[in-house]
Amino acid sequence: MVRELAERCQASSAQMRVASAEQRNRVLEQFAFLLGQNKGLIIEENRKDLDTARAGGMSESLLDRLALTERRIEGMIGSVHKVLGYADPTGGADSAVRHPNGMLISKRRVPLGVVGVIYEARPNVTADVASLCVKSGNTVLLRGGRAANLSNIVLTDIARQALVNAGLPADCVCLITDNSRSSAVEMMGLTGLLDALIPRGGKDLIKTVVSNAKVPVIETGWGNCHVYVDDEADLAMAVAITVNAKCSRPSVCNAAETLLVARSVAREFLPKVAKSLAEYNVKLHCCPETLEILRETGFNPELLLAADESDWETEYNDFDLAVRVVGGLYQATNHIARYGSGHSEAIVTKNYFSARRFTDRVDAAAVYINASTRFTDGEEFGLGAELGVSTQKMHVRGPMGLAALTTTQFVIEGEGQVR
Repeated sequence: MVRELAERCQASSAQMRVASAEQRNRVLEQFAFLLGQNKGLIIEENRKDLDTARAGGMSESLLDRLALTERRIEGMIGSVHKVLGYADPTGGADSAVRHPNGMLISKRRVPLGVVGVIYEARPNVTADVASLCVKSGNTVLLRGGRAANLSNIVLTDIARQALVNAGLPADCVCLITDNSRSSAVEMMGLTGLLDALIPRGGKDLIKTVVSNAKVPVIETGWGNCHVYVDDEADLAMAVAITVNAKCSRPSVCNAAETLLVARSVAREFLPKVAKSLAEYNVKLHCCPETLEILRETGFNPELLLAADESDWETEYNDFDLAVRVVGGLYQATNHIARYGSGHSEAIVTKNYFSARRFTDRVDAAAVYINASTRFTDGEEFGLGAELGVSTQKMHVRGPMGLAALTTTQFVIEGEGQVR
């Protein structure tokens, strides 16, 4: 069944590739309209997914990631409209040079072809990916997580209806509804059918796809993101940034998972930030020095845990935060180099030179100076919807928008030249 869907998706690719920008835009117009028209149905199917997930013991933070409220559906519609408003990323000449023999050599952007996406229980990904792939002239084979299956089905059906309404094959967007491990393995082996495979989810999913796929993979990042509070930080700002980076939505990949604090400000800063984090019942996985400081202040012992080595490399996706006191900037960046995932890292400092040293020493897709890591997002970066945040260095890095779904083609125009 997986291969059959991929073949149907590939067969539709030829028609999608030659569809005009106007026709692809009509698909997105229809998609946005139909999402609004079917809000009730989407919420109803999503509620069934939520009930099943809740009965299975899914955590509240992951339930939040799964949930589709009316507001979030409006957000999806808004993202579709934003993508609709962007320029066509394909066609046109990026550059053109004249060969000495008179040939004109130009380079243009073309679709990748058939894109496969494996993702977990985040149904908004279905709408984002479908929009981006259609706009860029690609077809897409989706495989979502079991927990969001009904939500993904209804969203895919709406996207397919939008394609038909605009005169394109429904199979430009296909969904694998078999959520078994075997379907994922089969998808990873679709050599000759998938031009690129993008995993979007947690560390284990991404590692599995990168290690086992036989088709080209664009690696998106799980997020072990850090906030480093420098010895010259504005501590009130550092508290606000830390709380936002951890608590605004802990289940997403740009949420902070580790707080690093310069020793010279630790005794003043840690009680302040711990008090603010306690309002969200954040459990702190602490190094011995942090434990000592917070116990001395009489901080709630139920929220204090002794950290071990595994805490420094854990993506909690929940109201948990690893906390470590470090000697300064160099120890902080060494810690990030060892445990970070290459996603998003932040420094809070008033020292210009410390900020620049941090950005130079940290190897990540996004580096923040005095701002929350939560901004690493395609929409926030002006890309509209996103496929994910790439942490690899080839082809694309950071939030992946329309340009990430294209490649280059050279077009050479001659008048009979031979070599």
